[in-house]
Amino acid sequence: MKIAIVYDMIYPFSIGGAEVRNFSLAETLAKKGHEVHLYGVKLWKGPDKIKRNGVFIHGVCRYKHKYNFKGRRSIIEPILFSFKLFSAFVREKFDMVDCSAFPYFPCFTCKLYSILKKVPLVITWHEVWQDYWYKYLGKFKGFFGFIIEKIVAKLTKNIIAVSDRTKGDLVNLGISNENIDVIYNWIDVEKIKGLELDKEKSDIIYAGRHLKHKNIDSLIRSLVLVKKKFSEIKVVITGEGPETKKLKFLAKKLGLEDNVNFLGFIDDHSDVYSKMKSSKIFVLPSVLEGFGIVVIEANACGLPVITIKSKKNAAADLVENGKNGFICNLTEQELSDNIIKLLDDNSLRGKMSNISTKYAEKYNKNKIVNKIEKLYMENIK
Repeated sequence: MKIAIVYDMIYPFSIGGAEVRNFSLAETLAKKGHEVHLYGVKLWKGPDKIKRNGVFIHGVCRYKHKYNFKGRRSIIEPILFSFKLFSAFVREKFDMVDCSAFPYFPCFTCKLYSILKKVPLVITWHEVWQDYWYKYLGKFKGFFGFIIEKIVAKLTKNIIAVSDRTKGDLVNLGISNENIDVIYNWIDVEKIKGLELDKEKSDIIYAGRHLKHKNIDSLIRSLVLVKKKFSEIKVVITGEGPETKKLKFLAKKLGLEDNVNFLGFIDDHSDVYSKMKSSKIFVLPSVLEGFGIVVIEANACGLPVITIKSKKNAAADLVENGKNGFICNLTEQELSDNIIKLLDDNSLRGKMSNISTKYAEKYNKNKIVNKIEKLYMENIK
C-alpha cells in the first residue's frame, strides 16, 4: 500500500502523543513493506521532503507560531496548512489517507482528495472536545469550534478512536457505533526494556507539553506540602510550551528552585524514557487527554502514575486505582497526599512498579499496528 498520514505536527521535530503515535505507525508499516508518507508543517532545516527510518516526510509550509500569546492553538495557520497541503497532495496517488482529526481543517483537504482520487479516508480521533470548546475559546469562538468538530466527525464512515472514552464522545456527536473502530495507542515495550537508567535520579517526573489544561502548576503547588515531609524532594519537568515561563516563575516564587529541574525539550525520546526509569513516580495532572500514552510509557518504565479524575481525561482509564497508580481530584492536597503515600512506602511503590510494567505489556506495538494495517486493507478492498 501507498499510505499518507496527515497531522500538522511531525515527530521528532515536535513531541506529543499524536506525533509519536503517527511516526511509530509510519515506521512500522514501512518495515512491513508499505510506502508511507507523513505530511505536516516543516519544522526542520533543509529540503521540504526528507526520508527517516524508511518514512517519507513532507513539510508543506511553515508555522510562524504554533500557539498564540494566550497559549491557544492558532486558527489561521492550520487553515493555511490545509490549502498548502492540497497542492502538495494532489500530485500523488495514494491507496489510503489517514488524517488526525485535530486541528480539523486538514480533514477537509483530505476529504476533497479522497473524492477526487477515489481513495478511502480514515480519520483518527485522539480526543473530542465538545463543550470544552467554550472553556477554551469562549462562548462565540467556542461555538464555531464545536460546529467544526461535529462536521469533521461526519466526513467519513471510517473512524479510528484511540480510546473507549473518545468513541463514547463521538457517539454523543451523533456518529454510529458501526463507523468507529477503537484501536488503542501503543508503545515499543522491548525498546523501553533495553534502555539504561539516567545517571541523574529524581523522585517525581512529568513529561509533555506545558499547556494550561495539563495543570503542571498544580503539581508545583503540591510540592510545597510534599516538601514539609521530604525536604530534599527532586522533581524533573521535561518539555516546553506556552506555560513554561509561568511555571518557572511559580517554582521560584514558592521557593522550589532547588527542588524542580526544568529540562526543556529533549530531542531523543529514549532519553525521556531513561529519565523516567531513574525516577520513582510519574505525575500527570491533566484534565484533558484523548488517550494518555505517557501513562503507558511511564508504566513500562516501572513508574506508578498519579493522574486526575476528569470527564475529559482518558488517561484515567489507563490507571487502576491502587494498582498501577492513583486517580485523584485536582487539588494540591490530594496530589501531595498520593505523592507522599508512594514516597513514604517503598514496599507499596515496589509492588505497584511491578504491576505497572506488566500492565504496559498489553499495549504491544506490533499487535496493535497489525489491526490498523488490516483496517486499511479492508477499506481499500
